[in-house]
Amino acid sequence: MDTPTPSKDAAAPDAAEAAATGPRRRDVLVAGLATAGAVLARPAIVRAASETPVKVGFIEDESGNLSIYGVQKLHAAQLAVQEINDGYTLAGGPVGMGGLGSDGMYAPKAPLLTASGSKLDVIDAGGTPSQKGIVVSDDQEILVKSGEKGLLGRPVNLVSADGQSNNTLWQQLARRMIQQDQVDVLVAGFASAEREAIRPIVDQRKQLYFYTNQYEGGVADSHTFCTGAVCEQQVIPVMQYMVEKFGPKIFTIAANYNFGQLTASWVRSFAPVLKAKVIGEEFPPLEVSEFSSVIARVQQAKPDWVMTLLVGQNQSNYYPQAAAAGLHLPMASTINMAQGYEHKRFKPPSLANMHNAVNYMQEIPTKRNQDFVQRFYKMFPNDPYLGQMAQNTYFSIHLYAKAARLAGTTDQEKVRRTLEAGWTIEAPEGSVFLEPATHHATHYIRLAVANAKHEISFVREWPSIEPWWLQRLGVNLARTPEKKQYTPDDDPFFKMFK
Repeated sequence: MDTPTPSKDAAAPDAAEAAATGPRRRDVLVAGLATAGAVLARPAIVRAASETPVKVGFIEDESGNLSIYGVQKLHAAQLAVQEINDGYTLAGGPVGMGGLGSDGMYAPKAPLLTASGSKLDVIDAGGTPSQKGIVVSDDQEILVKSGEKGLLGRPVNLVSADGQSNNTLWQQLARRMIQQDQVDVLVAGFASAEREAIRPIVDQRKQLYFYTNQYEGGVADSHTFCTGAVCEQQVIPVMQYMVEKFGPKIFTIAANYNFGQLTASWVRSFAPVLKAKVIGEEFPPLEVSEFSSVIARVQQAKPDWVMTLLVGQNQSNYYPQAAAAGLHLPMASTINMAQGYEHKRFKPPSLANMHNAVNYMQEIPTKRNQDFVQRFYKMFPNDPYLGQMAQNTYFSIHLYAKAARLAGTTDQEKVRRTLEAGWTIEAPEGSVFLEPATHHATHYIRLAVANAKHEISFVREWPSIEPWWLQRLGVNLARTPEKKQYTPDDDPFFKMFK
């Protein structure tokens, strides 16, 4: 994967002082977008001066170590804003948890998808459908007319900035967007460290904020809505499968910051529940790209399988190095393949026998997802992959627009309260429910597995896994405001099994 070239107006290393007063940003009206990879010409649009735009603030890493994720999230945001300005919305509403469903036939085994290109070619359809059960219906189109172009009679602008994989710059950008640009909603953050760098600013300014990444969980914040999958939706399902199939001895390799540390804590905490044991851990810093010593320690420990929680372009080098060293143990993750598309970036069999309980991958073989993939690549034909965090960003911006439309205003407190109404939105992954009390999302989870050729199959599916953990701890943001992040050490349940 070629690292995206930083834009010419990105802050240079010797321009830190200038960045503090004027960091790189741009206002983008996506209805007329013509950025890298876009195929849309900028139309001549004349708007009345009274049509003050709705501003969606957006910060992601378009350059640096984390740009492999940030660029695709930016493009998904641009697609969502364009659709809103063109008069479209995703189906759904404040109807409680549920979704489109019907009786249907299902095949005896999971389909197998190709690993080449962006097409969703089915290599093996899974056999002749022969058994009857409840399936999610994808017959109905999920992208429907909203009844207006834009939002509340106003165009929607994407106010976008490059965080450059620099947490200090993230804080500067967040302050500028909130205080100077006065964005109506902020959508920002890949790494948990980025989220935690700006969350105190969000809380101080009472800014409506969407964090769309899969993460370690535990954030209970009245102003923050976390729409990515969390550990109870990913770690627990994949651990159950791995222990059943491969054995109880686990070795964890995790990025050395709060995401990696806290997700590894989940693995340690849940292992005794499964009668399993973590027999070794390694926490390499994000800048590490050479893993020979880590690989040697894994080989010496002789685990049954490895939990890899590696982040960024540097750390993904572990996979080809492990394969070259003859380390062919089964692997599990909550991020790899679905975010950094390592199964496409590296030659087989680097990702062979990788397992991830995902809420989205572009390979999901449903009609609603195929339609979404086609819309994305029509706008960005040169993008290498459409991943989990991009999809989360896409439906989250649509969800914000739906809530503001129902509230009849962009007043942030009123929109925040409206978001607590019990929303289901029909996303490309399936039906997503925004849980009012914890501000987290119920997701359709699929267990993705890469074979020796890096072809993907989904061997298990959970159509609706709730973000139940914060509920067990008693969090109810609709009644009691908080701004804390809980960890497994706060849960007395896990202490019962130590």
